[in-house]
Amino acid sequence: MRRSLRLWGVVCCGWFLMVATLGGGQSANNVRATYHLYNPQQIGWNLNTASAYCATWDASKPLPWRQKYGWTAFCGPVGPHGRDSCGKCLKVRNSGTGAQQIARIVDECMKGGLDLNVGVFQRLDSDGSGNAQGHPIVQYDFVDCAY
Repeated sequence: MRRSLRLWGVVCCGWFLMVATLGGGQSANNVRATYHLYNPQQIGWNLNTASAYCATWDASKPLPWRQKYGWTAFCGPVGPHGRDSCGKCLKVRNSGTGAQQIARIVDECMKGGLDLNVGVFQRLDSDGSGNAQGHPIVQYDFVDCAY
């Protein structure tokens, strides 16, 4: 229960902070990551049901495309934003543990960082230290999405 409340507090409060970025490309490090309860498996990977920003452009993509990767909202310091980020993929790495996941951008957020689907968040936070401090610190790189 305590863990759930702590994570929910992170989501509600929107704690995002970009500390530093890598120059010369579409990568950033020292980015805070929180999680969002998209629950794509429970909603049939439906971007409209999730009220995701990118649904306007990506909701009609084939189901295998929508379910290939975990979802994330993107408001990172480096890379395309808004419609230009929709459907792109990020390789996200936990700076503390090295755990990595690829996530597809399906939404935007307001204050910087990444707002990962809870499953992606949990796999990245492999030792629980991100949850303990309220968020893991990650780095991301834009990568090609294999379909």
